[in-house]
Amino acid sequence: MVNIETKFRRELRNAVRRNQAGGILLSGGLDTSILAFLSPGIKAFTVYLESFGKDRIYARKVARYLGLKHYEREISVGEAIKEMPKVVGILQSFDPAIPNDLAIYFAMKFAKEKGIGSLLTGDGADELLAGYSYMFKLNLEEYIPRIAKNMHFSSQDIGKAIGLEIKQPYMDRKFVKFALGIKTELKIGKIGWRTFGKWILRKAYEGSLPKEIIWQGKRPIEKGSGFSKLREIIESRISDKEFEKKSRIYPVKFITKEHLYYYEIYRNVIGEIPWPKTGEVSCPGCGAGILKEAFHCRVCGWTPPKLNLS
Repeated sequence: MVNIETKFRRELRNAVRRNQAGGILLSGGLDTSILAFLSPGIKAFTVYLESFGKDRIYARKVARYLGLKHYEREISVGEAIKEMPKVVGILQSFDPAIPNDLAIYFAMKFAKEKGIGSLLTGDGADELLAGYSYMFKLNLEEYIPRIAKNMHFSSQDIGKAIGLEIKQPYMDRKFVKFALGIKTELKIGKIGWRTFGKWILRKAYEGSLPKEIIWQGKRPIEKGSGFSKLREIIESRISDKEFEKKSRIYPVKFITKEHLYYYEIYRNVIGEIPWPKTGEVSCPGCGAGILKEAFHCRVCGWTPPKLNLS
């Protein structure tokens, strides 16, 4: 009888074969490192904001270990802020996740400049295999199937705008079906006092990559790339008085000063927030239309304060 780790490796290998690409966005994190392992000879691309973030360190180790051609590019703070309106325009959003999206935008743009026409991303692994720590306390047998129905990632929109074909092996239809059938106890495990998500992914490739890559913690894209540094830079540009005044004027429930900053870019680039369409309800954060079962507003980034799925 084929054990679950062997079956997992077979299913993911086949998903990668069905979604081959010329390059990969390599963060050096678990998800993309495994995709790189399964894609011999693929060209790897990593960007980072000046001297911030650790992705470049891990990505270099993975590329060197696998013998991949690795391209890196440092982005300045000034360049990142200058390009924000383009990303807001592409996504038609002022979601606080903009630093995350900026990192993806610059990496894709860099790959395109190097002649790449298609890119692999690690989208979907965290959602399907319980990669986020907040998921450890939820009823995942109910939660994961629900989010799987509406998974959408900014990489798809950004890639389309730049002219790249985005390949997402973890989002492959057959692999998603397989992943949904994996029990929660195989997605979350413990070593001593530490709890790990994506347990089956780690165990299946434990002997394929260095231990420090397989058992590393979760680094969000914006943090690993250093683009999260933009948050404090932007916050410093808006005074408390200005934030309070504009919070009363604008029809949005701002989370932070940074959120206000992105909204003003949105107003200049896009204009008014769209009204709900048929079948949608009004977002509690900005009034835009969202599906009744949605966990997230793509316009303002609103998420429910409590999921009620534990």
